[in-house]
Amino acid sequence: MRERRRVERRKFGYYMPLIDNINGELVGHLADISKGGFRIDTTIPIPEGKVLSLTLTLTGEISHKPSMNFKARSKWCKGDEVSPNSYYVGFELLDISPENNRIFQKIVETYGS
Repeated sequence: MRERRRVERRKFGYYMPLIDNINGELVGHLADISKGGFRIDTTIPIPEGKVLSLTLTLTGEISHKPSMNFKARSKWCKGDEVSPNSYYVGFELLDISPENNRIFQKIVETYGS
């Protein structure tokens, strides 16, 4: 797959779960992050173009809020070569409030390496 990213992506040094707002189930955990999107590790194959409404659990050092909600669109999904029931999925941020976007950017700066 040809790299099309225009913004530097950082490896993610903290284990933060993402929950589907529709069914309350775990979608996956952040694996790396950039200013406009992120990659998750998951056990669920998510098709390209799927829009999800997500909740990200936050830490006290990031925000006074326990979590934040936003929408994101999957850009690609790739199976893990070592673990057949694991997938990597790339997302772009879609619908995120200005306050939550500031929190997201703080996450990039705080936990991205």
